[in-house]
Amino acid sequence: MLKNNVLRKEADFDNVYKRGRSVGDRYVVVFYIKNNRDINRTCFLASKKVGNSVRRNRARRLMRESYRLMKDRLPVGYDVIIIARNTITGRKFFEVDKSIRNAFKRAGLLKDK
Repeated sequence: MLKNNVLRKEADFDNVYKRGRSVGDRYVVVFYIKNNRDINRTCFLASKKVGNSVRRNRARRLMRESYRLMKDRLPVGYDVIIIARNTITGRKFFEVDKSIRNAFKRAGLLKDK
């Protein structure tokens, strides 16, 4: 069974890229747009510029874990694409987490506790 909180369709990606906003940070770029639904849909991308498959998968795992830890503090109803920059290679979790949190704060999506 497919998870309904994951962006999958090409039209959804095009919508986020063309009509959405973006915020960059040291290790990630975050694209986001309101989706008028009661869930957040996300996608984590790492291109071949990041490195071989092992490095790309590690980058995606780090981004997914960081998002998982802060998703309770995010508003509902957004499509979010998080893209790894090639500078993410070899970084520890706390560095990637800090980068993603800064990007979400600058986008105005992260609520302070």
